[in-house]
Amino acid sequence: MSEQQYEKYYVPAQSPWPIVGAVALFLIAVGAGNFVIESTKGKEGYGGWVLLAGLAVLIFMLVGWFKDQIHESMNGIHSKQLGRSYRQGMSWFIFSEVMFFAAFFGALFYARMIATQWLGGSSNNAMTHEVLWPGFEAIWPLITTPDGTTTEAMGWYGLPMINTIILLVSSVTCHFAHVGLEEGNRKKLTALLGITILLGISFLVLQVEEYVHAYREMGLTLQSGVYGNTFFMLTGFHGMHVTLGTILLIIMFCRVLKGHFNANNQFAFMAASWYWHFVDVVWVMLFFFVYIL
Repeated sequence: MSEQQYEKYYVPAQSPWPIVGAVALFLIAVGAGNFVIESTKGKEGYGGWVLLAGLAVLIFMLVGWFKDQIHESMNGIHSKQLGRSYRQGMSWFIFSEVMFFAAFFGALFYARMIATQWLGGSSNNAMTHEVLWPGFEAIWPLITTPDGTTTEAMGWYGLPMINTIILLVSSVTCHFAHVGLEEGNRKKLTALLGITILLGISFLVLQVEEYVHAYREMGLTLQSGVYGNTFFMLTGFHGMHVTLGTILLIIMFCRVLKGHFNANNQFAFMAASWYWHFVDVVWVMLFFFVYIL
């Protein structure tokens, strides 16, 4: 009987980056919270500076951690078992993001299908709206707030439709960039990955333009009642995820230019690709439930 062969499992050395990342997230949370409060009250404070400090620490952490991971990967330190661990970790991370957006879609569903109907007098609450909100009409989107402020609902045509097409096309180019990597076609990989990045940046630029149009011309703001709240929370957080996905793709693009990745060593690229497809799927759902319905 031959001796059973065991695969080595690489155990990384102690790293300072997790605690640095925790400090960064703490500063971002405190800074962002205080910045929103200060902006609402119209006064100056330290929230913005703390937020910027947290972002600076976060960038420092990401650069250092990515540098260490790339060094380990390119020097053949990683094992197949560690690769499986990475895949499981990325899968659970994306699952947590699914739950994150599910909570916001749930809030949208509750506001639209339950709270709005309840205020309109359903479920044997015929006089509820007369007490809490006289003259209330159970329609969605709610473009009138209790104090009488009115706004406009964002339509699905125009910029939202263009952005939808952009993200769908970017998902296709990202997929075939991955195909190019597996085929060993570096030109195909580089060209299609570059196009994907440009499409992601275009999406973000158009979303900023959409927000400017909403604030200046439509009167649609975070203060526009539950409709404005859910609209900006869902589209805003999605925009943050597109920003993160674009940054990841840019990092992958730089690594591709340096000759990294091949058919047998490509997890980082695969993880970025998974994440990009995820934000595309979320946008399709968001476009349907927020803009169209």
